[in-house]
Amino acid sequence: MITKKNLVLLGPPGAGKGTLSDPLMAQEKLAHISTGEILRGEVAAGTELGKQAEACMKSGKLVPDQVVADMVAARLATPGCADGFILDGFPRTVAQAELLEEAMNRIGMKLDAVILFEAPEDLLLQRLTARLTCKKCGVAFNKLFAPPKQEGVCDRCGGELIQRADDSLETAKNRLKVYHEQTAPLIQFYEEKGCLARIDSSLPVSEGFAALLALLK
Repeated sequence: MITKKNLVLLGPPGAGKGTLSDPLMAQEKLAHISTGEILRGEVAAGTELGKQAEACMKSGKLVPDQVVADMVAARLATPGCADGFILDGFPRTVAQAELLEEAMNRIGMKLDAVILFEAPEDLLLQRLTARLTCKKCGVAFNKLFAPPKQEGVCDRCGGELIQRADDSLETAKNRLKVYHEQTAPLIQFYEEKGCLARIDSSLPVSEGFAALLALLK
């Protein structure tokens, strides 16, 4: 049983955040908060925030960080997040983290922990260029480190596994460059908040998951 349940998972692409968060969510019944899903839901529901987001998207602009932070806070305030949550893909910058903190303060919530997944860059590149993605449900596997039980078939839904065109070495290097420029500054931000914990995500999945559970006790 874990005690830290309001979580942000931080780390570069290929660090294994999805690989370890899937069994954690299944075991602990934590809500998975994806900003992409929230945006689509708010737009479909026609909420005020959804209308603001839709206007931005239709004009080709990025949805403002404040709007996204408010959407995330509104989602966190729902009963489905009462037992804990994992934030996926947000915050990506220090500015977003500050807005998220303000929004969570308004609804009387706070993060319990920010888990930083760390692995050598050569390993990250191997993982990123060996990735397989389910065409149906979007879950990711890795031919080298987390292969599916049956070749070409998704463990979760039975869908077809494909290698996306953007899983090239050049794209992988660019994704890591963007992470170091935009997202890595969050490490110091959350260290100063006293809520950052680190995990060696080069470990085998079973050992990594055990280490993650130990951090959340």
